[in-house]
Amino acid sequence: MSTTAPDVARCWRHPGLPGVELLQAHFVRHAFTRHSHDAYTLAVIDSGLEVYDYRGSTHRVGPDGIALVEPGVVHTGHSGAPEGWRYRVLYIDEEVVSAAAADLGMAAAPAFASSSAHDPGTAEALRAAHRAAERGDRLSASSLTRRALHLLLAGHALGRPGGAPTPAPHRSVDRAREILRERLADPPPLEELAAAVDASPFSLVRAFQRSLGLPPHAYLNDLRVRRARRLLADGVPPAEAAALLGFADQAHLTRHFKRRTGVTPGAFRRGVHGPARRG
Repeated sequence: MSTTAPDVARCWRHPGLPGVELLQAHFVRHAFTRHSHDAYTLAVIDSGLEVYDYRGSTHRVGPDGIALVEPGVVHTGHSGAPEGWRYRVLYIDEEVVSAAAADLGMAAAPAFASSSAHDPGTAEALRAAHRAAERGDRLSASSLTRRALHLLLAGHALGRPGGAPTPAPHRSVDRAREILRERLADPPPLEELAAAVDASPFSLVRAFQRSLGLPPHAYLNDLRVRRARRLLADGVPPAEAAALLGFADQAHLTRHFKRRTGVTPGAFRRGVHGPARRG
């Protein structure tokens, strides 16, 4: 009986950024025949080794490596290790990548210096965007995807970034904060938020960072945790607080709450209310 792990793959659409699809997979036996995509293909290797032919060269990409495939370029793909390879892939339309390049003052439809790169920092940024999209968190997913694209293009695309655009004015940040406060449980994706305050997504992120020290999605989670403290202090159970504030689940609340307070929501609630009294 074979003990080889089965191939597993799942695809879905990005919840907050039109023109982006995602794949998470573990391939052991599967080998891609020669093919191409209409979109840019950005694949982050989590473990194992992927081997693929691209423009006459063979690339071998391992953990924290990124496979960069431009639209319309024929390539292959297969395992280079007995355990196969696990990876997260973002398929991003040319329009989205060109917009990100324009944010940096680069040419539209950028090309990459190489089809493979070992860049742990950018790989982790792409993973963070992928995980947020997997959770269905529209604002975080759209913000983190744009951030990851900017890092990737600045570090690996041909051509140097030009001058940075002027950040959105402070009033745009104030209005965006109001919108996020009003829509804690159902925040808009970054593109919608920026349009509502008459700013570009990139300039709004820069303005948030400049004014508050946090990008919009991180500000939202900070605001949610502050509200969670109040709810928990009023006796609301953690699971209910998580649902009211738009966290994916109690574990999602716990992760952000502990990062900012040092304790779990349950421990905070118990500490505020003290030990239960017996009658």
